[in-house]
Amino acid sequence: MLHLGTETGSRTTATTQAATGAPAPTAPPADHGTEPCDLVTVPARQGLEAVDILRRGADQEAVGPVLHDGACDTLGFLVPPGTAEAWDVPGSACTQTDGRGLRIPAEPPVSGSGWLLPPEGDAPVTDPAVLRAALDQAARLIEAADNCS
Repeated sequence: MLHLGTETGSRTTATTQAATGAPAPTAPPADHGTEPCDLVTVPARQGLEAVDILRRGADQEAVGPVLHDGACDTLGFLVPPGTAEAWDVPGSACTQTDGRGLRIPAEPPVSGSGWLLPPEGDAPVTDPAVLRAALDQAARLIEAADNCS
């Protein structure tokens, strides 16, 4: 699971089963980006489906930078600061930074992770409402696929 280190002033706001049980990588001490953001983490299967849904949509730039952890168990979507305050999507977690620590960097901000979709120029972070809808649709698709066997 992607988690930011405590030195960023962050906290995990969701305690679902998917949000627990994995060791937390540590964030590097300095970020060089300019836009503060929170981090929504989801299981990789649901996250990959959501990325596909977002990229196939009318606005193909609806998805911002996305991290994947080294073990490829989770994906992390960069979202606007303050998202964690109201994030309640089952099976996911949102790490809050209050704009104090995580900013969009050129290098992945969590050790042991890499960019699935790297930040590009002035590309925005993912809109939380759009992400929520994509994650809900992805969960329904996964459930339907799993029930077909």
